[in-house]
Amino acid sequence: MRTAAFALTFLACASQGRRLNGRRDSSDEEHPVRPLTTLAKLLLTPEPGAGWQTAGLGLNGHRATSNLNGKRLSLSPSMADAEKPVVIVTGGSRGLGKAIALDLAKEGCKIIVNYAASAAAAEEVVEEIKKLGGDGVAVQADMSTKEGVDGLFKAAAEAFDEPVGVLVNNAGITRDALTMRMKPAQWTDVINTNLNGVFFAAQAASKVMLKKRKGRIINIASVVGKIGNPGQANYAAAKGGVIAMTMSMAREFGSRGITVNAVAPGFIESDMTAELPQEIVDLQLKNIPLGRFGKPEEVAGLVKYLALDPSALYITGHCLNVDGGIAIGTC
Repeated sequence: MRTAAFALTFLACASQGRRLNGRRDSSDEEHPVRPLTTLAKLLLTPEPGAGWQTAGLGLNGHRATSNLNGKRLSLSPSMADAEKPVVIVTGGSRGLGKAIALDLAKEGCKIIVNYAASAAAAEEVVEEIKKLGGDGVAVQADMSTKEGVDGLFKAAAEAFDEPVGVLVNNAGITRDALTMRMKPAQWTDVINTNLNGVFFAAQAASKVMLKKRKGRIINIASVVGKIGNPGQANYAAAKGGVIAMTMSMAREFGSRGITVNAVAPGFIESDMTAELPQEIVDLQLKNIPLGRFGKPEEVAGLVKYLALDPSALYITGHCLNVDGGIAIGTC
């Protein structure tokens, strides 16, 4: 999906030799996908002495709030009687991961808040979880390695008596660059965290869940994994891989009572979208049928449904968009 302005911006970048060089390092974030307006933002964000770089605008949201238009999202009657499982939320110290953790905490879940480097932020999330009636613990782990993932699940087993019942694979990074300029490390860094890490975490969770013959795995994907995005061949490949992997795992684990689904956010409100020039916002809103950016709690609400609601037990192997319609036809 390419708007005229998007295409023109892309051509401007290519013809003038400008760089797409996303530098977000922390996997504490949910997958910080660049939206279609990134390249437009690129032209407005000079880096003195080093060409131009992406401004870090995330397609998946970075501003976590607990209310939607001032009202708490209500649960279905069946969810009110659901179990209160131990939940691992990777990249749970801020942004969309934080919103997901807090929404699950409202239902009394026990949350493992994984983080890469933001220990203080993760501890703050744990305190909020406890105030909301849940329980939680912050656990540092590098989600790009199997050793890091194994350490996370070991810590989870030590933190609570019950085994992990829900995994939300949310951690992710970006290393943006045009394909012809992408360095090997930019490719492998994203694949290691956004694809390999998701696989290792789902694999570890499945070993626990298979023993109980029940469990739910929710992988946070992205519409970029469905429609692509210039400057993000690595990210799109990882997210597309997550979507395909979700389907394969759902087929493998279904007979054992484990559901595996993916959620693909579109443009979600964040601190960064709030800083966009209004003309850029107006341009992008024209591409969204609902005419607005999404809210973090709208994504978190779907994750909560897939994680807890008994009526979601017959949903598996699907990638559900939360995108205002920007990727219609890519179900």
